Amino acid sequence: MTEKLQKVLARAGFGSRRELEQWILAGRVTVNGEVARIGIRVSESDRIVVDGKKLAPQKNKKTQTRILLYNKPEDEICTRDDPQGRPTVFDRLPPLKHERWVSIGRLDINTSGLLLFTTDGELANKLTHPAFYIEREYAVRVMGKVTPAMVQAMHRGVVIDGDVCRFTDIQHYGGEGINQWYHVVLMEGKNREVRKLWESQGLKVSRLKRVRFGPIFIPSTVSAGTYQELNKGDISKLYQQVSSNQ
Repeated sequence: MTEKLQKVLARAGFGSRRELEQWILAGRVTVNGEVARIGIRVSESDRIVVDGKKLAPQKNKKTQTRILLYNKPEDEICTRDDPQGRPTVFDRLPPLKHERWVSIGRLDINTSGLLLFTTDGELANKLTHPAFYIEREYAVRVMGKVTPAMVQAMHRGVVIDGDVCRFTDIQHYGGEGINQWYHVVLMEGKNREVRKLWESQGLKVSRLKRVRFGPIFIPSTVSAGTYQELNKGDISKLYQQVSSNQ
């Protein structure tokens, strides 16, 4: 049985498929002594080397998967390194010996809350792929008067940057004066999609926090800037999400 090289490397925790395609194009990966190319398929008997290091056997990889739930503060970015020296979400994560943490999606610098990291890059790829319809829920503080017509418009869908964006659920959670809290749910989580949907109605988002990703909710016991490792039951729920939605 063979699989695409980038899929094997992603499952081994080297990164997302998109990242790994760039590694292959850059000549950082060899298969049986030859520089790999995009689209090549490999088997367990092939010798795969990444940056001079041989890939360890990946049998029973799924049972060894680790996933962290991190409560991202505002002002942290989701890249591994930043030329400007800003703090990144990877700075506080525990070190790994033969793997690396792969983020399951991203949050922009001004958004806080639930961010998942895994050692299984293939799982990360599936959980963030639009084809799997994984729900993301956010707590949003909105400045301005929200009318029923605005809510209906965001339910129906708004064309933003050439794409139709919409919330699948919008619930009012109270507030004071012009500052009102809502919980909203969407399926894809395109770049700044939550903010852009509210801005399309002439409203401003003053606070944004992700509180749920698929079946995983952020617990009150995990404070900003700290993490918690998911148990086997929660990890199983995430695998079930991508298997049942195929």
